[in-house]
Amino acid sequence: MHIPSRLIPPIFVVLWATGFIGARYAMPWAEPFAFLAVRFAIAFVLIALIARLIGARASTPRQALHAAIAGVLMHGVYLGGVFWAIDNGMPAGLSALIVGLQPLITAVMAGAFLDEKILPRHWAGLAAGFAGVAMVLWPKLGAVSGVSGAALAAAVISVIGMSAGTVWQKRFGGGDLVSGTMWQYLGGGAVTAAAALALETGRFTLTGELAFAMAWLVLVLSIGAIFLLMVMIREGAMAKVASLFYLVPAVTAVIAYVLFGETLTAFQLAGMALATLGVGLATARSKQAPAAP
Repeated sequence: MHIPSRLIPPIFVVLWATGFIGARYAMPWAEPFAFLAVRFAIAFVLIALIARLIGARASTPRQALHAAIAGVLMHGVYLGGVFWAIDNGMPAGLSALIVGLQPLITAVMAGAFLDEKILPRHWAGLAAGFAGVAMVLWPKLGAVSGVSGAALAAAVISVIGMSAGTVWQKRFGGGDLVSGTMWQYLGGGAVTAAAALALETGRFTLTGELAFAMAWLVLVLSIGAIFLLMVMIREGAMAKVASLFYLVPAVTAVIAYVLFGETLTAFQLAGMALATLGVGLATARSKQAPAAP
């Protein structure tokens, strides 16, 4: 199925935002690293089947290695860190605010490693986007005095991992998109499985909620949203792609309002508008030389 390029960013934001809702259903029934390891294993098998059915071109050993490294960072470190931090007492709002630093960190890395030129209006957009995210999440932050240093470190490491993984994928990613994504999940699954064996008890209670969350996160996030993200990384400047993550908390808040009856204040709505303005500034087209391959 061909998706018009202009529709890919909004579809990606909506799909990615549902991941936080899926995690809400799953976490009471499984430990974070074990859940992610199973999720990535299922995604690996499904994408391997898809690759075989469509005759995807096999990755070279070098391409597979680079894809696996990107997967360790984007899936294992990022999601593992976020899930572990929340499971160990970090308020979801504070975790989301820290993750909101990802576009800014990515922009710095893209400038350093991809030679992307970020113009002043793009920096202004990134800053405005983060301010908007903070406004959306402010009512959900709650008290942070009880947050452990380990949970805070896990959240910070997770956002650095996501930024580094997307830049790595842009810098070294190549070959067939389907085959490359398959190797990403092998890398992510390996690191989360190792963390589960080292740090967790193996608790995994199969319930309807857990099964639904697993199916949703595998099919909609690990396959649907990630393929869209890989297309955007391959076709666009990293700072602009990363700025789309500023819209995720706003969309998540709207979904939570519809599904769970959570409140939406005028202050949060103003934050959504500011985040949208920030993304508009950060993704504004400019006449500049293309980034180095």
